[in-house]
Amino acid sequence: MTGPIELVIFDCDGVLVDSEPLFVRLQIALGAELGWPLTQREAIERFVGRSRQSIIEQIAARLGDETAAIWWERLIRRHEAAIEAEITPIEGITEALDALEALALPICVASNGRHEKVRHALGRTGLYERFAGRVHTAADVAHGKPAPDLFLYAAQRMGVDPAACVVVEDSRSGVQAARAAGMRAFGYAGGLTPAEWLAGPGTVVFHAMRELPALLTSRRRQQGQRTPAARRRSPGPPSPAYR
Repeated sequence: MTGPIELVIFDCDGVLVDSEPLFVRLQIALGAELGWPLTQREAIERFVGRSRQSIIEQIAARLGDETAAIWWERLIRRHEAAIEAEITPIEGITEALDALEALALPICVASNGRHEKVRHALGRTGLYERFAGRVHTAADVAHGKPAPDLFLYAAQRMGVDPAACVVVEDSRSGVQAARAAGMRAFGYAGGLTPAEWLAGPGTVVFHAMRELPALLTSRRRQQGQRTPAARRRSPGPPSPAYR
């Protein structure tokens, strides 16, 4: 996985907005209410970076379909309220995005969260306008992360070859999805996920979001990419496999 970088794909939760601590706190509280005691480590490993389908399936396997439905309904309601009251941008992300704009590197979002949730979180933190029209979620594809579908869909919609994409992720399932999609991954270990869960082939692990532009610039120089303008194909309609 070498060559020019033409697109930077960002996860949302834990990468753009500091929502993962809220999410994990709520999951632990719901587990205590509904009969599945969870430690923080267990909640992170089981739920962070996972799609709605994956989370519901895990809860249903443990507690049954009815309880899983109750759990998810309470989670969505409480998480929306927590975002409204407490959400903040990831430290350093504004400066990092400014630097990427100066480098003329195209960016987009690919999140396992719902479209409504992503718009809400980015809107509350003042980041939405940077990504308007370039937000992709697991609702757009057959399978969310750790399957590669979402990242491949985002690359297709942005008109960029997967090999020319890099992904910024903070979860184990996210970096797994990037590798499966044939994309380079930058694993942000400044949040809840341990660095060792992110490490692996084709992955650079870093701890401060302000480091990202320099890391990307270093990679572009190593690859001999002299022009700041991305070479992009015209976006086409999504493949039936991703509908």
